[in-house]
Amino acid sequence: MKPISPARSTLSSVATKKKKGGRVTPKGGHPQPSRIQRSDDDSVESSSRYTPPIPGYKKQSPQWMLYLLFGLLGFGVIVIFFYYLGFVPGGRSNWYLAVGLASLLGGLYTATKYH
Repeated sequence: MKPISPARSTLSSVATKKKKGGRVTPKGGHPQPSRIQRSDDDSVESSSRYTPPIPGYKKQSPQWMLYLLFGLLGFGVIVIFFYYLGFVPGGRSNWYLAVGLASLLGGLYTATKYH
């Protein structure tokens, strides 16, 4: 009979080990709620909070808001355009770009609030 080398005996014992353990969480997924609520049952409340619908008159923006929106956008574009053409008084200052950009951003903000 041939003697078994020590390296071979350790490898064969590791390879034949069986895994122990198994499932950690119980089978079946998430636990179900204790009682099931049906939408056709009138006795079950869906929520304790009530959010009333927004009235129609509050969804409409005033007329001046539309003029403000296009006024700010137009003013910002004109100021930046004239800055790059060199038609601004007092030389080319970065304040003209800041005013033009602020006007454009104000117009965009007004556009997001317009209904």
